Amino acid sequence: MSKIVEANKKIEKAVVGGYKKVENTVVGGYKKVEDKFVDTFLKKDGESIEEAKERVKKEQKELEEKNKERINK
Repeated sequence: MSKIVEANKKIEKAVVGGYKKVENTVVGGYKKVEDKFVDTFLKKDGESIEEAKERVKKEQKELEEKNKERINK
C-alpha cells in the first residue's frame, strides 16, 4: 500500500506544481494588462499606477454608496 501512497504523492505534487505555474502565468499576464490599461486610460498627471488604482477604487466605492442612498429613498 505504501507504493500506491508514494505514487499518489508524486502525482499530486506534479499536478499541483503544474497548476501553480499556470496560475502564476495567468495572474501575471492579467496584472500587466491591468497596469497598462490604468497607465493609458485612468492615470492622471503625476500619479503612479498604484495611486491611480487606489483613486479609482475610492471613486467606485463613493458611487456605490450614492447609488445605495438613491435606491433606499
